[in-house]
Order: sequence, then structure tokens, then C-alpha cells
Amino acid sequence: MSFAEQLAHYDNAAVHLAINSKTAADVERALAKNKLDLDDFQALISPAAEAYIETMAQRSMRLTQQRFGKTQQFYIPLYLSNMCSNVCDYCGFSMGNKIRRVTLDMQELDAELDAIKQLGFDHILLVTGESERKVGMEYFRQVLPKIKARFSHVSMEVQPLEQDEYEELISLGLDAVMVYQETYNRHRYAEVHPKGKKRDFDFRLATPERLGKAGIRKMGIGALIGLDEWRSDCFYVAAHLQYLERKYWQSKFSISFPRLRPCEGGFQPKSVMSDKQLVQLICAYRLFNPDVELSLSTRESEHFRNHAIPLGITSMSAFSSTQPGGYADGSEKALEQFEISDERRPEVVAEAVKQAGYQVVWKDWDRALG
Repeated sequence: MSFAEQLAHYDNAAVHLAINSKTAADVERALAKNKLDLDDFQALISPAAEAYIETMAQRSMRLTQQRFGKTQQFYIPLYLSNMCSNVCDYCGFSMGNKIRRVTLDMQELDAELDAIKQLGFDHILLVTGESERKVGMEYFRQVLPKIKARFSHVSMEVQPLEQDEYEELISLGLDAVMVYQETYNRHRYAEVHPKGKKRDFDFRLATPERLGKAGIRKMGIGALIGLDEWRSDCFYVAAHLQYLERKYWQSKFSISFPRLRPCEGGFQPKSVMSDKQLVQLICAYRLFNPDVELSLSTRESEHFRNHAIPLGITSMSAFSSTQPGGYADGSEKALEQFEISDERRPEVVAEAVKQAGYQVVWKDWDRALG
């Protein structure tokens, strides 16, 4: 059974009702267990669990330290292009937005890589808009070997590809792929993706399965928090994670928590998650799955990120630029995908991590080890 077939068994209204009808007794029952199921996860993200966040946080902290130690992996996104052939209502790169479009050439790429290396990073996340004609496999074949020669761990967050294309990129040095479903609600997905190949819900949903078959070392999943009712979407992420871990157990997995940020176009979230609720969600994922990596980006504020370090987070971005050429070129931020909240330099973020009693990990993987 594919995950699409599994997802078809869920009714959105029933999932929403199940989560919101959980009681304090359901939460306490979940907290008393060592191994949680999806019903327990629903209890931990329910309104009833908000009174138990401190208990959840303490247990989440212990589980994270047992599995990952007191470490934080640092990575940095490199935006290669803001070209996009999709219309997505919530994204600054959307085809209809009147922004200057840029794709880094090889000289500009070298300048970006030099600037990032000087910052100390060794884990890099390559990001593009979704335009197969401008930034497709031909472009990836050029840039990936060049980047892999200088960075020990290379991830990609680009348009969904076919299995054989992933296999080729893995052979060129690709270590991980991040692909977010945005929302697991088919109706809402169609509303916010009116044009472009991204409108194909099922092709995107099956991407992690193609990645698993291709033998990717790590894949990241998640929902864009705010597109639909956040509790339901985040439940589907947990169900998706459980499915993938059981079927593609050779791969590692990560979850991200992107909350909608202001961007070109002025899109407003359908569902707003508070900081307290984000803490609840982070802890719920850790209690549900002690092994999954949890990543927090610079979408979140300096204050929140400093205080979230012990809660279950295992990796963080720092000093992110969401515009192509944003590290080597100090020009105005006219090409951004969304606004950054935490703009601190990496050494400042690293010092905050150390002050919290954690060690910054700039490199934890080399292909020679595999």
C-alpha cells in the first residue's frame, strides 16, 4: 500500500474532531507509555495537552539527549535560483510575483561557496524554485559535483524528481532531500496551487517513496504550518513518517516546522500557531519518535530558537539568506522567498548554543565513512 492509499482512509473532519476531543485522561495515558502510537500523538498535539507542556518538555529533553547527546548540527541554505513555473499563493517565488529572477551561473556559485565556507559551514542545503526548464537535471549535473567537492554533506530542496533522477544525483554526491507536502488536505492543496506542475498532489506525495527506492541516505518531510488547520496537517506528517520508517528503514528522517512568514504577495495563514503550540508540537514529535531529527530554521525568532534548543531540536540553520547570491552579494533583499526572523551571524548563534550547554557540530558526516 502506498501512503496515498493510506491517506485516503482518513477523513479530514474526523481527524480534526478526534484531535480536538482528546481529554486530559488521554494525554496522561499517552505520557505514561514508552512507545507511542498515532492515537497517542493526537492526544499530545490536542488542546487538552497544552496544560502538560512542561511535563512533555522535560521528557522530550531527556529522550533527545539519550539519542543525540547535547549537540546541535548547523547547516546553511544556498538559494541557487528563484525561477519558478508554479503559482503558489503563499510563496515569494510564485510565478505571478513581479520580482527579478536570477539563477546563479558557475562564477556566481563559486563566489557563494567561498562566502559560505568562510562562515564555517560544512552542511549545505541547496534550494531552488521549481522550474525544470531553467533549474532541472542539466543544471544540477553542473552544480552538484562542484558543491560536493567542497562540502561534506549536501541536501537539496527542489522540485520533485523521478526515481532514476534521484539515483543519478546520489551518484554525484547527494546525501539528503527535503520535500514538504505543504498541506495533506487535497482540497486546500488545490486552492493554494492553482497553476503549475506542483498542482499534482499525488506526484508530490509519492516523492519520499521514490527517494526511498533510490536509496537516499536521509529525507526530510513536513507541512507548511498555517496553510490548513495545523494540528491535522502535523498529524498527517507523523503518519507519513511512521509509514516511511517502516518501509524505507535504511534511510534517516527529519522533520521541519516551517511556520508561514511574510512574503511577496501578502498571503495570510488559514491557521495561526502560537509559540507555545510550536513547543508542544516539537515535544510531541520527539515523544512519538525518539530517533527522528528535528530541524528549526531562521524563520523563527532569536528568542524562540535560543529557548527551543533543549526541547528536542537536533539541527539548526544560521545566518540564512533566502535570495540567490545573498552571501557574496550584499545588495538589497529584492529576491527573497520569505522574510528571515533570526538574522544573527553563525558565530553568534553558535555562542548561544554553547551558553545553553550544547556543542555545535559543523561536520558529522563524510562519504568516506559510508
